[in-house]
Amino acid sequence: MGAGQIGGQALRLELIDQVVVNLVPVVFGSGRPFFGTGPLDRPILLDNPSQVVQGDRVTHLVYNIARP
Repeated sequence: MGAGQIGGQALRLELIDQVVVNLVPVVFGSGRPFFGTGPLDRPILLDNPSQVVQGDRVTHLVYNIARP
């Protein structure tokens, strides 16, 4: 599942259990929302990263979605 509109819709419908962020230290000057546009019905809480992998100029972070 990718980010953007489809990822945001799946997140809003609670179909996502895990979020993977690939963090690259580059500043482009502008950007787009990671999970598309539109407000969330409620905040989505992420647990602490379950996995952190350091690569060459990238850090991979794996977050589980916190469920009440």
